[in-house]
Amino acid sequence: MKKIILLLLLVFALTKNYGQVHPASAIKPPAYLTGSFEDDYQIHYKINDTLWLQLPNTRFHIIKWNPDKMYLIAKNDAKNPGEGNLYTRIDYMTFDNMGAWKWGYCLTAYNAATDAIAEATAAADRDNPMKGCGGYPFSRMKRVK
Repeated sequence: MKKIILLLLLVFALTKNYGQVHPASAIKPPAYLTGSFEDDYQIHYKINDTLWLQLPNTRFHIIKWNPDKMYLIAKNDAKNPGEGNLYTRIDYMTFDNMGAWKWGYCLTAYNAATDAIAEATAAADRDNPMKGCGGYPFSRMKRVK
């Protein structure tokens, strides 16, 4: 039964945008997601419309933004330390009353065989940011200069 449900979800994901082309450059990310950042583990990032760079050497090539549902889909760079040439779904959310920490993210999927499979992965639980990322907290992000 689980296999049938997964297959139906995959077919739905593959067909729902059939014939539509939405490159990353066609839909812009929210402004608060672009720039230079540091997470609460002291890891640094540079993010723009088409690239999510986790310093020093992990790159995600953004192929789709979905600002309404607060996620993006990316292809992992071939030279990444792990999961090269696979696909990632990054869910994000904003925070209130957390000082410099204005938003956070979750690698909902990071080793999907296709972009459609990554996108069909269930969204992170934004109602529970302390455990909503597969049992772990969202990584909190703050802007740096």
